[in-house]
Amino acid sequence: MIRGALIAIFRIVMRLYFRRVERLGPPPEADVRGRVFVANHNNALIDPIVVLTQAACPIAPIAKATLWNVPGLGWLMDRAGAVPIIRRQDEPAKDAASNAGTFARIASHLAGGGNVLIFPEGISHSQPHLTPLRTGAARMLLAAAAHGGVAPSFQAVALEFEAGDTFRSRCLLVWGPVHTVAELPGFDDEARVQAATVAMTADLDALLVEADTVDERRLIGQVAELLANDAGDDSLAAWSEVGRQVEEAAKLLRGRADREVAAAARAVTSYYAALDRRGARDAQLARGRRPSTRVHPVRWLRRGLLAPLALAGVLLYWVPYRLPRRVARKTERDTVSTIKLGVGLAVFPLWAVALTVGAWLVLSTALAAAASAVVWLSPFAALRWLDWRDLRDRNLSDDEVTALGAARAEAVAAVARARAQLAA
Repeated sequence: MIRGALIAIFRIVMRLYFRRVERLGPPPEADVRGRVFVANHNNALIDPIVVLTQAACPIAPIAKATLWNVPGLGWLMDRAGAVPIIRRQDEPAKDAASNAGTFARIASHLAGGGNVLIFPEGISHSQPHLTPLRTGAARMLLAAAAHGGVAPSFQAVALEFEAGDTFRSRCLLVWGPVHTVAELPGFDDEARVQAATVAMTADLDALLVEADTVDERRLIGQVAELLANDAGDDSLAAWSEVGRQVEEAAKLLRGRADREVAAAARAVTSYYAALDRRGARDAQLARGRRPSTRVHPVRWLRRGLLAPLALAGVLLYWVPYRLPRRVARKTERDTVSTIKLGVGLAVFPLWAVALTVGAWLVLSTALAAAASAVVWLSPFAALRWLDWRDLRDRNLSDDEVTALGAARAEAVAAVARARAQLAA
């Protein structure tokens, strides 16, 4: 009961934190049982929250035991059904059998029809690629198979973030294929553990857009955005599908067409630098126009009616809106969103309650009721205006449109020349 309420609350929280959460691939149905979900780990506590709130079936996350030392977080983890695991990097002197009881409980949970989520990299990080997977997930899977009961399976789920440390960006879940223990080769348990770990790695590699370096990953993402926008689809799902093709093409071209690839890299990098200088987005240039001068009466009427409430939200919540950013400023990139979310969940409700109490203390009943409504509704109006502001097309002069259009055309042509080498 409590867990269901928590999941419902966090679905709302994720809807507020992310502008959009997209899904690609077949997600697990509500009746899925005995499955180990394995995911990449780039965004600390945001990662399990996203997976748990987007899956129809109940899932118990497996987390590092040190999280239970954070005041209040341990209680929350217990209510969510999380299972603590002692990692060697947290306790270097730990006994090899220290997690044996935990593994046995997880195996029993899986064999009884429960599901678990594990991040087999073992750490949250900001690398542009997977780090080597630990064998823990595979060992849990094999232990559950030996336990009897529900035949266990495993499924990879890749997490991609438009901007992992930015409020109101987009998130994508890419669900991979389902595998059973019976598919694993090997004559003994250790061989099957290794085979399962290799399969999990291969599935996550196939679902993620990866690169050797951060700069290379950024370039692949920019090329993917160009091609997806040319196809008329600016969704994160389209970016992911195209990005994985670009990644594979880059691998095939390495050593075969270095000159063409380098030329494409220069053209794309130069184009995106020009976009940044003007505060524009590629989606706008892909449409080949400046902001429309057409008046949309219904849209502008809706915005006009919402404007006073949005302005009130900006004024009333300026301090709690800025505070999470300041607190998260000096943290590691992979924990920024978690810090922002945690601070926001603590500060915003307290701030709203304080404003409400203040209104009832100093205003008449009618005015206090009206003020309370503004206090609780205005931040949502402000979020809506924030999205409109961030997604609007920039006002560009004719010369800017011409220059950016030419830079974009050169970037697309350079990419096409490099891709042509695949057929050469």
